[in-house]
Amino acid sequence: MIPIANPDIGDDEREAVMDVLDSGYIASGDVVTAFENEFAEFCGADRGVATANGTAALHAACEALDVRGRAVITTPFSFVATANSIRLAGGEPVFADIDPDTYNLDPDAVESILREREDVAAIMPVHLYGLPADMTCFGELAEEYDVALIEDAAQAHGATVDDRRVGSLGDVACFSFYPTKNMTTGEGGMVTTDDPDLEAGIRQFINHGRDGSAQYAHTIVGHNLRLTNIAAALGRAQLERLPAFTEARQENAERLSEGLAETSVETPTVPGDRTHVYHQYTIRTDDRDALQRTLEDRGVDSKIYYPTCIHELEAYEGYSADVPNAKRASEEALSLPVHPNISSDDADRIVEALADIEVGHV
Repeated sequence: MIPIANPDIGDDEREAVMDVLDSGYIASGDVVTAFENEFAEFCGADRGVATANGTAALHAACEALDVRGRAVITTPFSFVATANSIRLAGGEPVFADIDPDTYNLDPDAVESILREREDVAAIMPVHLYGLPADMTCFGELAEEYDVALIEDAAQAHGATVDDRRVGSLGDVACFSFYPTKNMTTGEGGMVTTDDPDLEAGIRQFINHGRDGSAQYAHTIVGHNLRLTNIAAALGRAQLERLPAFTEARQENAERLSEGLAETSVETPTVPGDRTHVYHQYTIRTDDRDALQRTLEDRGVDSKIYYPTCIHELEAYEGYSADVPNAKRASEEALSLPVHPNISSDDADRIVEALADIEVGHV
C-alpha cells in the first residue's frame, strides 16, 4: 500500500534527540529557544513561540488577541481545531464560504460578514492543504475593518505569497508539527509574530500565566502548553531538511498533475502569486466513494479531508452557515499520497490507477 503519509526521521534527528537525552535537560530550555529563533527566521518573522501542539498555538494566539466575547471569521472547511481554538478562548467562530478553486476562505464572503457585524475581532484564514489563502486581500480587509489577522498555517510550512513565506503575513501565525505535517516534532506547534506584546501574551498563557517577573508570579489563568527540548531537537533537524521535503512534494505533485491532465478529476489550482507546498494533493471527483474503494484495491491509500463541515459536527450544534462551496468540497475532495517518500514509480502507479478507473478498467 502506498501510504497517505510517511514521516521521514533520519540519523540527524536521532542524534539531536539523543544529545538532549544525554544532557539531562529534557524539558523546555535552550534547545526550544534555538528552535523558536530558527523557525521565526525561516518564516521571515521577528519572533517565535514554541507550543505543545498546533491547537495550543492557535488557542494561545486567540487568548493573546483577547477574542473573548467577540467573533472570529474563519472557514468551515478545515480540521476542527481551527474553530475549537476560537471557542476555547471564549470567542465565536463565524463561518464564511470558501473559494471553490483553492478550497481557501473566500475574501468576498468574509467582507460580507464584516459589513454586517461590528463585533469581529479577527479573520482566521487557513492555508489549506499547503496552499496559502489570499493574504493580500485579507490584509487589506483587516486594515480596512481594523481587525486582527491570524494565519492558520498548520499545513503550509514554507509556502509563499509574492515571495514572502507564510508565518510573516498576518499579525500572528500558527503552525503544527504533527507527524503527518510537512515537518514534525512528534507533537508540537509554533506561533510566529512581529508583535512583542503578542509574543509576551502567548508566552504567559502557555506557561501557567506567569508574567516573567518571578517564578511564582501567576497573573492570569494559563495552561502548561510548552514544547520540550526533546521535541525541539527533532524540529531543528527537520527544519534543515524542510526545503528538500518541499521540493520533493512539489515534484511529486507536478508528476501527478501531468499524469491526470487528461482525466475528469480536478487537480489542484495554484494562483500565480503563490507557491503550494502540498501537505496534501487534493483532487475533486463526483464519484469519490467508488474512486476511493478502487484506489484501495489497487494498493493506493487516500483520505477525505474533510467529510463534514465544522458547523455540521455534533460539537457545533446550534451553529449554522450558508456555505455551498464548502459543502460541495466536503462531498467531492479526495487527497492522494504526495509525501517525500513517494517514488516516481509510486506516482506513476497512482496515475495509472486513476486513468484505469477513468476508462472503466476496474
